[in-house]
Amino acid sequence: MRNSFNLRVTSAFCGAAPLCAVILGFILLPGNAQQLETRPPILQLSLKKSVEIALSPEGSTRLQLAQEALKQTESRKDEARAALLPDFEGQITERTQTENLAAIGIKFDIPAQYGIHIPNYVGPFNVLDIRSSAAQSVFDFSAIRRFQSSKVAVGAAKSDVGNTRDQVMDQVARAYLAGLRAQAAVETAKANVDLSKALVQLAERQKTAGTGTGIEVTRAKVQLANDQQNLLVAQTQQTKADLQLLKVLGLRIDTAVELTDRMAYVPTDILQAEQALKTALDNRPDLKAQKQREQTASLSYSSVKMERLPSLGTFADYGAIGNFDSQLPTWEYGVSLRIPIFDGGRRDARRAESASQFRQEQIRTADLRDQIELDVRTALDSLKSADAQVQTANEGLKLSEDEVQHARRRYEAGITNSIEVTDAQTRLARARQNVIDALYNHNLARIDLASAMGKIETVVR
Repeated sequence: MRNSFNLRVTSAFCGAAPLCAVILGFILLPGNAQQLETRPPILQLSLKKSVEIALSPEGSTRLQLAQEALKQTESRKDEARAALLPDFEGQITERTQTENLAAIGIKFDIPAQYGIHIPNYVGPFNVLDIRSSAAQSVFDFSAIRRFQSSKVAVGAAKSDVGNTRDQVMDQVARAYLAGLRAQAAVETAKANVDLSKALVQLAERQKTAGTGTGIEVTRAKVQLANDQQNLLVAQTQQTKADLQLLKVLGLRIDTAVELTDRMAYVPTDILQAEQALKTALDNRPDLKAQKQREQTASLSYSSVKMERLPSLGTFADYGAIGNFDSQLPTWEYGVSLRIPIFDGGRRDARRAESASQFRQEQIRTADLRDQIELDVRTALDSLKSADAQVQTANEGLKLSEDEVQHARRRYEAGITNSIEVTDAQTRLARARQNVIDALYNHNLARIDLASAMGKIETVVR
């Protein structure tokens, strides 16, 4: 306010002299420069850029968690594979000990006449043992099945990452579309306010000319106040939509954003339900992940059943034992055959549990197939309806605009009063909102269909 005041006062003295303009520029420049420095930068966001931000390593939290889950699954696969690989160990032991030979069954009964006495208690003495050992599983069908199950689980985790990416893109597209809707609502509210201001001026001119009344001016001002109130509500909704979009993108909530896209009608070919369903069954990553989880459960069930089979392994051990002055080499190697006989029923219980888990995954797969079909058919119906809504809303908007123009001309000519204009104005505001709702529903139906078919990337890219 101080800068504006100085500008008016100085201009009164200097007029339009170039020198005064230069002086004023130097006076005002530091304050303007400071405002520009403190003004937060506005982030320009298109839908494509929003998706790229969400899919970046620092973007969506859900995608980061899915990536970490994949790393954990890969680690479990490596653990399962380790059971099939050689196991090498090295050991160095140095100890000081005593030994009671009689306690371990060694006792020397030598007659006294021989003059030889061997005590039962010996020590302390030092023992150094340097040893290496190795073991290798030769045939263990249960371990092989567990490794196969872990490999399929990695594939399921990768499909889950793909499904999470699709879900993130879907979420970003919906949040961005909500922002566009709020932005369009603000623009429409501003247009309604501008129209109301023009009608207030028209009512005042009519009153001044003697063809209007005070009640008509009041009626126009009431409509203007209502439209200004709607503008404030629309601006609040736009702020909420922007904040929600920032949360989805994983950005700072205090970031100023500007959406560069506009909500528009994009003609879409409506597929037959059978064709859309086939595409969905071939492309949906969540279905791929579920099928792999079902396969993982099947292999896990097989691995538990094979715990009843014998397992064959080899082992070897070599080292030197003695003291620091003298050591003797010792070694052993062999083959071990492990035959399960009875474990108290633990294997039977695990087998029943894994069989139930396998059946659960089969039920989930069938349920997901039904859900996919429901999603596809619902999205197709919504898209057909939304397409018709857009056409009807555009026709209604054109008719409402014509009605307002006719009513204004009739009012200016003194043929009718302002009530006709106000009614036409109200219908125009409703028609504008109908267009926004129809475009929003159409774009939302496109997103729903693309997500249902596993093709969300074609909408957001």
